Amino acid sequence: MFFPYKDDNPRVLVPYVMYGIIALNVLVFLFQLGLPTLSRYEFTLSYGLIPGLLGRVSVPELLNYHSEYLSHLYAQYITVEAQPHSPLITIFTSMFIHGGFAHILGNMWFLWIFGDNVESSLGHVRFALFYLLSGLGAALAQITIDPGSVIPMIGASGAIAGVLGAYMIRFPRANVHVFLFLFIFFTTIRVPAFIVIGLWFLEQLTNGLGSLGLNTTGGVAWFAHVGGFIAGIGFERLFRQNRRLRWI
Repeated sequence: MFFPYKDDNPRVLVPYVMYGIIALNVLVFLFQLGLPTLSRYEFTLSYGLIPGLLGRVSVPELLNYHSEYLSHLYAQYITVEAQPHSPLITIFTSMFIHGGFAHILGNMWFLWIFGDNVESSLGHVRFALFYLLSGLGAALAQITIDPGSVIPMIGASGAIAGVLGAYMIRFPRANVHVFLFLFIFFTTIRVPAFIVIGLWFLEQLTNGLGSLGLNTTGGVAWFAHVGGFIAGIGFERLFRQNRRLRWI
């Protein structure tokens, strides 16, 4: 098992957009923590991405997936259409909601390590658009794999997977420092980015394929990571090929 903690790749620009994304995620998370438990669930239901909602799944289908307490919330939510906006908007709002401290810390840590260099490569405006488009690609991948899911999909990991994909393509041989855990021992090593990120992607793909056909009630949206990663590679190439658009 390994975990990256920094890279040796110097930044060219001050990553204002990356800082803003991290700040927004933290502010939303603090807002969530300040809500009562019931309101916190309702917030997740309103602004998390529920793939089944895009197809207007029925209340009985929702009830089959959840405990009595959560089922009541879902049923009420669908019945009275408490969502104050189109479900399509949740594709983007869900990128800024997290389910716990480990969730947000892990996501923001990866964005902190790899996001500054991708923003330096693309420029501020391009990076902001790139980030949102990667998140869109992640959401569409998960919706395609599990279109009837009634589990809210939340977190920035799909968009950040796009950042990882762009980093691997743009800086494949940049040195990444990782903690390497071997049973009860650990050490630190430097590894080229294409190996670290490539192994990470292989893990997401393997776990995603292994989860196909399983009746899960939550956990990691593996195909959101896969879709975000592939989208990130594609959009990085697209933006790099269109440098004539002089965005800062």
